[in-house]
Amino acid sequence: MQSLHSNYRIAGIILCLLLTGFPGALAAQGDPKLGAANFGACAACHSIEPGRHMTGPSLAGLWGRKAGSVENFLRYSDAMKNSGVTWDEQTLDKWLQNPSQFIPHNEMTFPGIKEHVARQEVIAYLKAVSEGKAPSVPAQRGGMMGGGDMPNLKKAEPDSVVKSIRHCRDTYFVTTADGKTHKVWEFNLRFKTDSSANGPRPGKPAVVGVGMRGDRVAIVFAAPLEFGSFVKQSCQ
Repeated sequence: MQSLHSNYRIAGIILCLLLTGFPGALAAQGDPKLGAANFGACAACHSIEPGRHMTGPSLAGLWGRKAGSVENFLRYSDAMKNSGVTWDEQTLDKWLQNPSQFIPHNEMTFPGIKEHVARQEVIAYLKAVSEGKAPSVPAQRGGMMGGGDMPNLKKAEPDSVVKSIRHCRDTYFVTTADGKTHKVWEFNLRFKTDSSANGPRPGKPAVVGVGMRGDRVAIVFAAPLEFGSFVKQSCQ
């Protein structure tokens, strides 16, 4: 009888630990495939390609890594670098639930994922990414008036490769390699650089859509020194 009570007691303890989040107990619940879909909320700011940094650092190899330690990412907040956090199931769950509460004064403007199951799926996906077992989230093609994630600008189509830029009064006239000239209100045109492996080739800036209305575009250069050589002031 004593042995039977002991077995019931042990089973009760195990069940309690499973329900209260004992380290590792909930990790198996996450579905990496569903997590890949949920990761879409993160993909606007984070890549899973090694060394491909965006607004935030690449999340490749995240598992077991110290927060704020990705090589060549220069935009960490002091709060992140000094947090002492190492990323695993438990720390990622707290971070994804409420980033500003878990690491106060960090600079990630993300309210968090409130649904427990959704967080577990994203965590499972990130772990699979670190283990090389998950596919990357597909990027959408940009273009003159397109949207979506940044494409590989070295492979830009002729309608996205910039040949010349002329400015007159409040308008930029952007001529692309397909021979077309696009008129853009100066306030809606942004100049950017992308020095990554996916950035444009030197001397071949690319134009991509930004914003949901389709009226805002960005011209992406390989380096800032190219700005002056492309933009000409002329009303003729």
